[in-house]
Amino acid sequence: MSRVARSVLLAFLLCAAAAVPAGTLPDDWRNWTAVETPLAKIGVLPGCDANVSALPGIYQRTVYLYCNVRPEGPGKVRVLVSDAALPAYHFRNGRFPDGAQMALHLSDLGVLMVTTYEDGAPVYQVFKEDGEEITADAGPLSAQACASCHADASCVNGQCGKIDSRPALELRRDGRR
Repeated sequence: MSRVARSVLLAFLLCAAAAVPAGTLPDDWRNWTAVETPLAKIGVLPGCDANVSALPGIYQRTVYLYCNVRPEGPGKVRVLVSDAALPAYHFRNGRFPDGAQMALHLSDLGVLMVTTYEDGAPVYQVFKEDGEEITADAGPLSAQACASCHADASCVNGQCGKIDSRPALELRRDGRR
């Protein structure tokens, strides 16, 4: 392959990799189901002066990240899931339909950390409550910050939280799987 052809191919691949289509915050996000999670039970993340060493690592990182945005701390939180994603959310298999499916609503910050799926892969974006996308190139409101937290062992393909310790397959009445 000629040097020119390789350069053109490389440029094409770099542009294609960088061209992740931007999603939009669905108009109906306020109607999504607020799911019960340990984080949602707390209802509010601690302030920046709190000792969070006893919390799970993902919560510690969340508090640390968002203290860089709001000095008082992240504040009130809700985990929201679209109706289309509820079965996958409860099944915890990581197979979500394409589109915006889950959000961490940080109401005191007035932002939503949204997980959108494209071809089965999570894409992270940040929106104001009015739908304006504010995903940053770097820092606590960047897709990379979301991805780094969602790499936690408690996460499955973008969905984070306590992993159910029950067997994935239920036994049939005759005792076989």
